[in-house]
Amino acid sequence: MRRPSRRSLLTAATAAAVPLAPTATAPDAQDRLRTGFDRLSATGYTLLDGQKVGIVTNPTGITTEVRHIVDVMHADPRVRLTAVFGPEHGFRGTAQAGGSEGRYDDPATGLPVYDTYLKSGRPLADVFTTSGVDTVVFDIQDVGARFYTYVWTLYDCMEAAQLAGKRFVVLDRPNPVTGRTAQGPVLHREFASFVGRQPIAQAHGMTVAELAKLFNAEFLSTPVALDVVTMTGWQRNRFFDAYGLPWVPPSPNMPTPDTALVYSGTCLFEGTNLSEGRGTTRPFELLGAEGIDARWADAADGLGLPGVRFREAYFAPTFSKFQGKTVGGVQIHVHDRATYDPVRTGIALLVTARNVWSDFAWRSDNWIDRLTGSTTVRTMTDAGAGTDEIVGAWQDELAAFRRVRKEFLLYR
Repeated sequence: MRRPSRRSLLTAATAAAVPLAPTATAPDAQDRLRTGFDRLSATGYTLLDGQKVGIVTNPTGITTEVRHIVDVMHADPRVRLTAVFGPEHGFRGTAQAGGSEGRYDDPATGLPVYDTYLKSGRPLADVFTTSGVDTVVFDIQDVGARFYTYVWTLYDCMEAAQLAGKRFVVLDRPNPVTGRTAQGPVLHREFASFVGRQPIAQAHGMTVAELAKLFNAEFLSTPVALDVVTMTGWQRNRFFDAYGLPWVPPSPNMPTPDTALVYSGTCLFEGTNLSEGRGTTRPFELLGAEGIDARWADAADGLGLPGVRFREAYFAPTFSKFQGKTVGGVQIHVHDRATYDPVRTGIALLVTARNVWSDFAWRSDNWIDRLTGSTTVRTMTDAGAGTDEIVGAWQDELAAFRRVRKEFLLYR
C-alpha cells in the first residue's frame, strides 16, 4: 500500500472540544454506548462552530430516541445545517438497490438534498461547492463488508471534499458484526469499482471512523482536513445487540443485524445464477435456485463449519432472481457467533453449490471477481479446489492488510 506523508488528523481546538482518544481502560459492558453524534451533540456542536454544515447520511443516522439527526440538527440553533447529501438508496431511504432519490428539497426540513450516488472526484466536488457548505459531516451505519457501498461513499466524499477545499468530519457508529479481526481476500486494484475502491479485506473489521483514518493516510493522494468523533462504550468483540441500540435497516435488504452477520460471505452469491435471498424476509440467509434439493444443505452441513448449520429450505422471491418462482436451497443458522467465519462459510457454500447443482454458473460479467477482489475465488472454484485451499490462497495478503489496519484502530 502506498503511504503518503502523514499529518495530525486533529487540531488542538478539536481535541479540546470533543476528546477523540478512547479511554485508557476498556469500558464496562453495562456502560451505555454513545455514538459519535451523541458526543457531538452533547458538546453543543462546538466542533462545528461558525461552519455551514452539510451531512452525508441516510435513515440510519438516528439518535437513541430514534429521531433522525437531520431533524434534530435542523431544529437546533447551535448548529447551522444547510444541506444534506444522499447516498445509494437515498437520504430518506426510498430507493432500492442501485437507485437513489436525486436532487430535491426535503419536505420535513426544507433543506436541499443533493445526490452523491455514482458521483466521485471532480463531479462530486462540484456538488459540495454548489451546496455552499464549509464542512461535510458523514454519519451512516456500516455493516462491515468491503462491498457495502457506504464505505466507498465515505471514501469518495473524502476525496471530493479535499478537491473542493472542504473540511470533513466523521461521526462514528459500531461495526455491528464486531471489530475483532479482518477476514477474507484483499481487493486487487485492477478490480476496483464502487463495491471496492481500494485494497481492504472483504470483512474489514473496522468502524467508519477507523476506515476514514486509514483512507486518509493510505489511499488519498492529498489528505482531506479530517476530524473524527469516536464512540464511548464500544468494545471490539461485542455485537450490535449487546448495547440495546435501535437497528434501522441501512438498505432495504439489510433488515436485521443477523443479515449483517452473514452478508460478508453470502453476498458472493450475487455473482452467481443462484438467488441470494433478495425478495424474501431473510435476504442473504436464504440461498437457492430452481432444481436444488436437500443435497446442498447436507453437503454444507457435512463440512462441520464452526458456529453454523444449514437447513434445507424452499422459498419464492417476490422480486430479483426467480421472482414468483419456488426455488430450493439452504437457510443459514448461526448458532455461535464467536466462532462463525462468514467469509469461509460463503466460500464453502459456493464450492458445495457447484458440486451438487449441475446448472451452477457465474454471472456472465464475472461480477464475482469484483466482489472478491480478484479472479482467485472464481478460477479456483472452477478448478475444483476445496474451501481450505481457496481460503489459504489469500492468507499472505490478508496478513499484510491486518498489519496496516492495526495502526488505525481506535478502540480496544
